[in-house]
Amino acid sequence: MDGSQPGAAAAVTRTRVDQAIGAVWRIESAKIVAGVARLVRDIGLAEELAGDALVAALEHWPVSGIPDNPGAWLMRTAKNAALDHLRRDKTFREKCVQIGHDLEAQEAHIVPDFVDDLDAARNDVVHDDLLRLMFTACHPILSTEARVALTLKLLGGLSTGEIARAFLVPEPTIAQRIVRAKRTLGQARVPFELPPPAELEERLGSVLEVVYLVFNEGYTATAGEDWMRPALMEEALRLGRMLAELAPREPEAQGLAALMELQASRAAARVDRAGKPVLLLDQDRARWDGILIRRGLAALARARLLGGQGPYALQAAIAACHARARTAGETDWARIAALYGDLARVSPSPVVELNRAVAVGMAEGPAAGLALVDALAQDGALERYQWLPSVRGDLLEKLGRRLEAAAEFARAAGMATNVRERDLLRERARINAHGG
Repeated sequence: MDGSQPGAAAAVTRTRVDQAIGAVWRIESAKIVAGVARLVRDIGLAEELAGDALVAALEHWPVSGIPDNPGAWLMRTAKNAALDHLRRDKTFREKCVQIGHDLEAQEAHIVPDFVDDLDAARNDVVHDDLLRLMFTACHPILSTEARVALTLKLLGGLSTGEIARAFLVPEPTIAQRIVRAKRTLGQARVPFELPPPAELEERLGSVLEVVYLVFNEGYTATAGEDWMRPALMEEALRLGRMLAELAPREPEAQGLAALMELQASRAAARVDRAGKPVLLLDQDRARWDGILIRRGLAALARARLLGGQGPYALQAAIAACHARARTAGETDWARIAALYGDLARVSPSPVVELNRAVAVGMAEGPAAGLALVDALAQDGALERYQWLPSVRGDLLEKLGRRLEAAAEFARAAGMATNVRERDLLRERARINAHGG
């Protein structure tokens, strides 16, 4: 028998165990960090202790085998390490008193208003811990970049290298953001707790914003060679679903979940086999994901039942108009234009007005849309935004003003930082300049 075979088999087994541990960690890490943070009141320390549990799994599981409940094994190991740390801590008694107060509060049903089942919340504090972790990682004291990095690290289970690659940023830069974020939270003595009612809406908005930003970067990458970054999109979807489950009575949490499900349903149709972008009106709708569409429409229905008229619920309603149209020609552009009008009143911005101009151009004709775009161009707020000349080029093309359209597409290509987007715009410029 070849003497190398047993060693090769052992290597394969070790690889499979390592892969299994990685999969479990991606699913369970946020719960573990959150559960430990409730004990030690320090996110940085909680992450370190959770990491120690992961190291212990890497050491023990290849020998003893993967436990029946790997998540519970990791949680128990991390919490035992936390208790050992607390016993060595000179402030142990004070922390024990605080923990005791927290447990009494949970027994007294002092839980956030947006937890539906109070008995379940009392008996299973995992949801509460995850909410605490979400609100702490997305605290407004941190910059948006720091909130995104910390959230993906703690709640998304991504490594520093994965986050860096996703955003095309050097790994040391991401590492510094995460370290500084945890230091800032510690120095400011930000408590590991849910915000008081007076701050809840603002803080929830910060959490939703982070998830939304992560999804947008995955859906249409701002830079690099790929049109989309599916891993980021999937992490945002996972976080959004988690938040919608943890905050079932918050309409904007349901609205954001609906928006992401509906947008993500188009992912397979948004690029061709070569990875080139496929515009919405040219997409093969048979490739849209029916399961995601149904999930999105269900979440939108929940948002509406809760009276949702916020920015995410309105954007989800717009996405639903596209999802319900079996063909591009059946799209209710008048409804979409009206919804963008509502969105502009709730969350005014030049980008919203640009999108409304697109919808008006589809509903009332390209001349009507062009008039709105020209007004935005004169305002100057979108001077460096490549989608302004891109939209203007599209409207000019539909009006038969091909040379003007070519110039606009070329201008947009000069602003684009995503390679796929730039190539698409250059191709459209070339076609209009040469008549095909």
